[in-house]
Amino acid sequence: MPALTLRLAQGTPCWVSLMTDDLPGARAFYGELLGWTFAPGPAQLGEYVRARLGEEPVAGLGVSAVDGFPVQWTSYFAVDDADRAAQLVRECGGTVAVGPLQAERAGRLAIAADVSGAVFGLWQGEEHLGREAGPGPGGPAWAELLTPDADGAAAFYRAVLGVPVAEAEGGSALLVSGRPVAGIRRGAELRGHPPRWRTHFAVADVDLTARRAVELGGRVLVPPQGTPRGRAARLADPRGGHFSVLQAG
Repeated sequence: MPALTLRLAQGTPCWVSLMTDDLPGARAFYGELLGWTFAPGPAQLGEYVRARLGEEPVAGLGVSAVDGFPVQWTSYFAVDDADRAAQLVRECGGTVAVGPLQAERAGRLAIAADVSGAVFGLWQGEEHLGREAGPGPGGPAWAELLTPDADGAAAFYRAVLGVPVAEAEGGSALLVSGRPVAGIRRGAELRGHPPRWRTHFAVADVDLTARRAVELGGRVLVPPQGTPRGRAARLADPRGGHFSVLQAG
């Protein structure tokens, strides 16, 4: 009898996905920068590929079906029941923009926005469970929400995901099994930008990665510097998709 495969615990950041208007360009940029290769993924939301490190899927890249939709990364959280979680989003003052819908046999998803408008995803894994953040270079390392209402966001995600929130350096953190899995911080850096979840990827050398991003046509938004989680830099890909890199270790 094959071993049972268990879903990631409810509330765990389990996937990141980029919606872009230039999928070939995104594949070239991130493949070179983070060492990814690519394989086809579910097509419910249009053209979509999974990025891989070796044989392990680490992220998704797709073409937005909405003209003018901003190029951006979206953080997904594992849930046991996507339909129930989507209903809780609405009951807690958020909105559900997509789904819940079935992504072939991979799982069930919804894309939502919290009370301040920050976009995030819900993922009920089936054949594709997602991936926990880890220290190895090239994969997601941390998710952090920048919002003008950190207290309201903490209450929202506590209710929707059913996980505790604790004080942490620079803000608060969602806890799963007693450990911090994602941060919430008052967004002094928003500067007119909407509230958003920021995706961090682990890299072996932040300074080298920032220089390489520029060589590949991207930009450095915030140069390498020390942060509570280690040395980090904030970057943008050639089409304006913002992301951060964090020193692996």
